[in-house]
Amino acid sequence: MITNNAGEMLISDIVGYISELVPIDIDKTRNSLSTLVSNYHIQKVEQEEVHPDLHDKIKLFLSTKKLEGLSQTTLKGYGLELKIFAESVKKKTEDVTAADIRVYLGSFDKLKMSSISKKLSVLKSFFSWLTAEEVILRDPTTRLKPPKKEKRAPKALTIEELEMMRESCQTNRQRALLEILYATGCRLSELQALNKADINYQSMSCSVIGKGDKEREVYFSFKAMYHLRKYLMNRTDDVEALIVTERKPYRRMQNRAIQREIDKIASQAGIKKSVSPHTLRHTFATLTLNNGADIVAVQHLLGHSDPSTTQGYAVLSDERKREQHKKFLVQ
Repeated sequence: MITNNAGEMLISDIVGYISELVPIDIDKTRNSLSTLVSNYHIQKVEQEEVHPDLHDKIKLFLSTKKLEGLSQTTLKGYGLELKIFAESVKKKTEDVTAADIRVYLGSFDKLKMSSISKKLSVLKSFFSWLTAEEVILRDPTTRLKPPKKEKRAPKALTIEELEMMRESCQTNRQRALLEILYATGCRLSELQALNKADINYQSMSCSVIGKGDKEREVYFSFKAMYHLRKYLMNRTDDVEALIVTERKPYRRMQNRAIQREIDKIASQAGIKKSVSPHTLRHTFATLTLNNGADIVAVQHLLGHSDPSTTQGYAVLSDERKREQHKKFLVQ
């Protein structure tokens, strides 16, 4: 709220500060400052409020990233992370220090290192952009190093678990979802956005739009194509989406609903560990690599820009290790 009180408080603070540095005529200085300040609207930022300057800079950053083509999902994630940060720090953007960010990140003592790293990554992107655009003079995140990554192999299904899930599917839609996610290695968002018209039945493939708005070709297996056809032939709706809801009004199936459906299949199969659409992507990568697929080919099929990301899936089974040892050891 803009009031004269805020201006008067500002003048008092300034006069008090100057009078401690040099001898001044306090009344004359106050009157002079009052004349100057009368040309401005003064707003006092309360300690419990997010500083409007930081809020404005976040809006500017998100608007720019939207124009650069970042997906709605990424923008939403950036916006949420920066909102939480702004509500915690409550400073003017240029006043934020590395210490402020360290204290902020340190407050999440129950989060995994991967989650802390994600938060820091968003802040680095935000402040480095502000510095590059010369909105602020220095980047407070420059000296902040991301925490060491937890080295854990992605959790894929075994061949036995995959077969158990296949046999546990109770509807055509469940089986089609399972086979498509496994055969293509698609991300959840990529599958969710597909339309019936996107499928090339001749080449048993389709194009998907992945991270960074990058397009790539993914391929179906004979099983996936068979169960997809079976699912589509039994549909009575005219919705363009590849996967739709079970009940009327029929509409495109949303991400959470697909996640619940995969979780339901795993539960039906009696699999105790957590299974998600991303687990099937892990399974596609791990089983194909274990079966001798070229890692560069798998990298492109998954849509990874960094080969080291794909390398994380190259976890050989004990049987495969023994086979490779016998095949390549020089006796």
